[in-house]
Amino acid sequence: MKAPLTLILIFSIFISAQAQTEDLANKKWTLEDCVNYALENNIQVKQSENNIALAEVDKRQAIGNFIPSLNFSSVGAWNSGLTQDPATGLLINQTSQTTTGGIQSGVPIYRGFRNQNQLKRAELSILASQYQLDRIKDDVTLQVINAYLQVLFNKEAVNVAIPQVEITKEQLDRTRRLVDAGSLPEGDLLDVEATLANDEQNLIITENNVNLALINLAQLLQLEDYENFEVANEEIETLPLLNLADYSVDQIYATALENRNEIKVARANIEIAEADIKLAKGALQPTLSGFYQWNSRYSDRDIITGSEIDPTNPTQIIGQVETTGDNVISPNFTPVVGPANPFFDQIDQNKGSAFGLSLNIPILNGFTASNDVRRAKINFDQQKYQLEQEELNLERTIHQVYADAIGALKLYDATKRSLVAREVSFDYAQERFDVGVLNSFDFSQIKNQLVRANSDFLTAKYDFIFRVKLLEFYYGVPVENLK
Repeated sequence: MKAPLTLILIFSIFISAQAQTEDLANKKWTLEDCVNYALENNIQVKQSENNIALAEVDKRQAIGNFIPSLNFSSVGAWNSGLTQDPATGLLINQTSQTTTGGIQSGVPIYRGFRNQNQLKRAELSILASQYQLDRIKDDVTLQVINAYLQVLFNKEAVNVAIPQVEITKEQLDRTRRLVDAGSLPEGDLLDVEATLANDEQNLIITENNVNLALINLAQLLQLEDYENFEVANEEIETLPLLNLADYSVDQIYATALENRNEIKVARANIEIAEADIKLAKGALQPTLSGFYQWNSRYSDRDIITGSEIDPTNPTQIIGQVETTGDNVISPNFTPVVGPANPFFDQIDQNKGSAFGLSLNIPILNGFTASNDVRRAKINFDQQKYQLEQEELNLERTIHQVYADAIGALKLYDATKRSLVAREVSFDYAQERFDVGVLNSFDFSQIKNQLVRANSDFLTAKYDFIFRVKLLEFYYGVPVENLK
């Protein structure tokens, strides 16, 4: 009966896994889907989460420093060889077992506030690790957004390239009829055929760029099924969430100083370095601790339990009377040997305890403690310099991002106006070409200008979108709102 149930269970698991695989294969990934999946599966994110877990362990250890220690120890030994007979005092060969045990407890009383500082440092490490995790998540999110925008950009490029091919095909048919009718020379037909070949080549390149962008995004998500990976054709908001004209670069920088995780990490590292100084200084102070010890022992060796008169020699001469020379006789006692007392009786009889205080005053330790203090102070200065460097990097980056956003906006508006003008020019040229007023070469030139205008507009559009979202990112707009 167990075998069929096992097969059913395996089959169910297989079907479930297959269903999940099919769901992923048929899924149209939105930007939000991509970001969430990346944050759940990214290796750097997982490593950073492990760092937080390690910091939590360090905090647990720091809390343990406040708790008294309690340990039990025991030793069991078997002694074989020459030992002294308790009855005769003679050395005999025998084997005996001995057990000793005890309980030791220690209570830290004063350690130069190292326990308190160690706990504070552990808490700061958790905070710094969390900031680092948030920073990595932000970076991963931006990478996904950029890769996703690249996919959409290339898809729009395909949507622009397809009509261009269709227009050229119509132009080719129109030119062929005019050539057959003798209205145009055959050279015009060859020019249009070359244009069509170029347009088809451009379409192939743009379609390949879509596949490459999808593969890049899938790799970023750490997906293995590249062939079935597809994104949703969603519209990305072009307008910024903040009006660039209403905010100066200094305002954005001031906000970033309060929100950026790299700044928070650098500030937390300064606090950690300060705690390290206090920890190092604590080693220069005396330490005081209390202790208590209890111990006992057990042995299975025979013991003397009493004495009796020797039946074979009941008396013995212990001396003589000086005046008469008579012997002085006394009873001749011999020891009585019995088995060892029971285990718990011996434990109770042999128990002992000790308690007291232990004071340790550091006097000379090869400059170890003082050198640790110097190292901690140097590291503190290094962390302050690191914060200054992070602030400078942030200021430089924001100025660059702000300038890029302004420039991208201007370029977006310019390319949009140019595209509108090229579309009007193309419509007018097509009308002229249809009535035979414009030759195919001039018409192709105007069409190529429209193609370039479309390409320039798409490039400017998506560059503008990313630049603005990057600026919003530094301004403190939550990453989930950037999607």
